[in-house]
Amino acid sequence: MNKPDEHDGLKIPCIPCTMSTQHPDNANVPEWSEGEVINGNTEVYEAYYSYKTLGCQEVMWDSEGKDVDTRVVRKLLQKHWDFFAENVLGEDVRLTYRIPNPRIEGAEKKYLVETLQNIPVAYDVATLAYKREVTPIFEVILPFSTEAKELIMLLNYYKKAIVEDENELLYESTKTKDWIGDFKPKNISIIPLVEDFESIMHVDKIVTPYIQAVKPDHLRVFIARSDPALNYGLISAVLLSKIALSKLKTVEKEQQTNIYPILGVGSKPFRGHLSPENIDGFLQEYRGVSTVTVQSAFRYDYPTPKVQESIQTLNQRLPNGRPQDISVEEEKILLNILKKCRIDYEKQIENMAPFINSVASYVPQRRARKLHIGLFGYSRCVVGVCLPRAIAFSAALYSVGMPPEFLGMQSLAKLSSEEWSQLEKYYVKLKEDLSLAGEYVSWQNIEMLKEMSHATSKRVGMSEGKLGDSLSNLQEDLRAVESCLNIKLGAKGISQRRHENFTNNFLLSFIQNEDAEAKKALIESAKLRKCLG
Repeated sequence: MNKPDEHDGLKIPCIPCTMSTQHPDNANVPEWSEGEVINGNTEVYEAYYSYKTLGCQEVMWDSEGKDVDTRVVRKLLQKHWDFFAENVLGEDVRLTYRIPNPRIEGAEKKYLVETLQNIPVAYDVATLAYKREVTPIFEVILPFSTEAKELIMLLNYYKKAIVEDENELLYESTKTKDWIGDFKPKNISIIPLVEDFESIMHVDKIVTPYIQAVKPDHLRVFIARSDPALNYGLISAVLLSKIALSKLKTVEKEQQTNIYPILGVGSKPFRGHLSPENIDGFLQEYRGVSTVTVQSAFRYDYPTPKVQESIQTLNQRLPNGRPQDISVEEEKILLNILKKCRIDYEKQIENMAPFINSVASYVPQRRARKLHIGLFGYSRCVVGVCLPRAIAFSAALYSVGMPPEFLGMQSLAKLSSEEWSQLEKYYVKLKEDLSLAGEYVSWQNIEMLKEMSHATSKRVGMSEGKLGDSLSNLQEDLRAVESCLNIKLGAKGISQRRHENFTNNFLLSFIQNEDAEAKKALIESAKLRKCLG
């Protein structure tokens, strides 16, 4: 963790640099896992493994969208005391809950209550184990944060419904705390997670009222990078994150409260491009970040020594300076770029949704997640069509040789010279990202699908004309990238050519309903690119 220090008269706390998460984007199954799906006690071991073996400084314990073991603190201390005796949970390493947001949850919104109630339980367990007062969990991440009111309500709920409950009179003069003890910690920190266009664009409007009302010592703010790519496309996601980082720096200065941004990123460019192979490039692209997510593909699809080295580098080099300062005039230009890119991306998504959803059904589960549709959750919907989650969405497109980075890229040809100048300034590694993703493009597969459009359209449940149009539009997207950036897309090296062969095998098996062969080819291609999606 970065060391405590003084900055502008404010004390800087120890902030973790690397946050291990449970995102199911790994192609390979770790050798210690009992099966292909990591869950239950295996996830408890995984948290210990992330700290001890890999060197991650924080673990996100995810109760949003999946069942989670609320006894994780007791199990960690009980099973791995030798490590945690020397590395105090909550001090030397952190465990941070991502909780459900009641505003968007269905029948399971009260899991929020269960999760918050477990924080004092974890305090009691740790205090007993360490024989002194230790607070192992004191921060929670609120997904889909859209306004300060939500953050304040969550904080007040913890204080009033959890902590102040200790003073409830149960019988005559006996209070709750007389019977089951005090409730500690008395306060928690809220980490807003901003995920949609408006919330990211106006993150300053969310955190400023919260800071003014609560007056926290510091604030961590989580900026999503993966879901915005799913919802708005690659370029929009990158620019949105840069705008958010710039605005948070302005709030920090105006409110005299240190803000520590967390960026949620995956391995390939579409979802953030943080992999052991791109540490330098990532740190150059996203300046001003304090914490990054180290997702499953980063941890399990590369050799362990390389993973350890990469995490150590991140721990040493984060936070990585100040973010780019975006002026009001520049923001207007970036918004114009966002509008153009988003429109073309959404058109492609609307057309290709049936095809993507059909292919995504072959993506293997790596975590025991609850279904995010219908009564028990929410769906990821873009322009009125429902899509898989970002990892499965990405995996589906990579698995057929059509990387999601290129959807809607015809918009590049529509940018003015002024817009191009701003795009190149604020998406520093645009050409490098698209060059890398471009090695997984299969022109051959696109042509094959066009030739077999009748069988394919029948297989995926869309009209033959609509499928043909979407494939032609994708070819235009690819040509626009080649022309505007002067790069050649398609497989180059041996690994990429093998990848193309597997994607070709997948498509042939998929069209012929040969499920076992299709799944095998999909997983083999994922192993070659070192992630599902």
